[in-house]
Amino acid sequence: MVILQDFDLPQLTQYLTETFACQRFVGAQVYSWLVKGADFDQMTNVNKALREKLKENCIAQSAKIIHTATSKKDGTQKMLFRLADGNLVEGVLMKYNYGNTLCVSTQVGCRMGCKFCASTLDGLVRNLSAGEILGQVVAVNSLTTERNVTNVVLMGSGEPLDNYDNVVKFLRLLFDQNGLGFSQRNVSLSTCGLADKMKQFADEDLAVNMTLSLHSADPEKRAEIMPITKQWSIHQAVDALRYYFNKTKRRVIVEYTLIDGVNDSYGDALKLKQLLSGMSVHINLIRLNAVKERKLNATDTDTAKKFLSWLEKMGMSATLRRQMGADIDGACGQLRRRYINEKGATNE
Repeated sequence: MVILQDFDLPQLTQYLTETFACQRFVGAQVYSWLVKGADFDQMTNVNKALREKLKENCIAQSAKIIHTATSKKDGTQKMLFRLADGNLVEGVLMKYNYGNTLCVSTQVGCRMGCKFCASTLDGLVRNLSAGEILGQVVAVNSLTTERNVTNVVLMGSGEPLDNYDNVVKFLRLLFDQNGLGFSQRNVSLSTCGLADKMKQFADEDLAVNMTLSLHSADPEKRAEIMPITKQWSIHQAVDALRYYFNKTKRRVIVEYTLIDGVNDSYGDALKLKQLLSGMSVHINLIRLNAVKERKLNATDTDTAKKFLSWLEKMGMSATLRRQMGADIDGACGQLRRRYINEKGATNE
């Protein structure tokens, strides 16, 4: 089955004309429905006979919302999407004063092995196509008559740069003025530090905000909680982040999840300052959303505030982000894993 959301407008037009002998204007008709999240039966200005053929051969909605959990504390919504093959991925809609940010997944599962993450417990199942990533944004947008998503972060299940080609294609689809027309300034990509891919991405002419999930400036500690450190060192990852900033002039961020007794001491703050000294970077601190299988706990609020004050006194730009979605399986992969355990299979 062909996922139509994988195509931009020229590609879709070519596919329809060559495969179904359509007139070229039909491509624009179908495309306008796809970016609204419509299924084939809703495409009322498209010939019914063609719609029936499309149903037999194609997929219009690459990601469908099958479950939503809403936080009673902050209104954050955790959504479970079913893909056409029955696999499940997650998204998180976070509401801020400046707009609504959707965190999207780029893979089913993950092979990076980070010790604080639920996404990687079962390893990597498969990569998502560009259209399946885009389908998450389209599905959430279609919940309201007005644009529901104003900002997108690639920070859900999976390592975006481990699915490099599909992620780059997704971003080009997301920015396409024929489609959703997102601004690059409103999109952030988070990576655990695939240094070679970070540099390659810097040369793509896609100036999104780059976030490095660092979580420790100590090589031994980071290697313990983030095995990718054994392949790409902390310094290689930070050098790649610096390269990205120098190439794109876009904001770069270091994500630092505070884990009780692991990376939240004054010594940890000092090493972080030394690692990033002289670099134009913002540090985003967040207390861990604990995953029960991992047996790691969040730093308490007082210690988190102390850690922030240490960095500020050292002259670092840093904020302590409010913990969101802790009461709705907020950490990556938690909701998917619980749903699968309860239902017994991904396609039930």
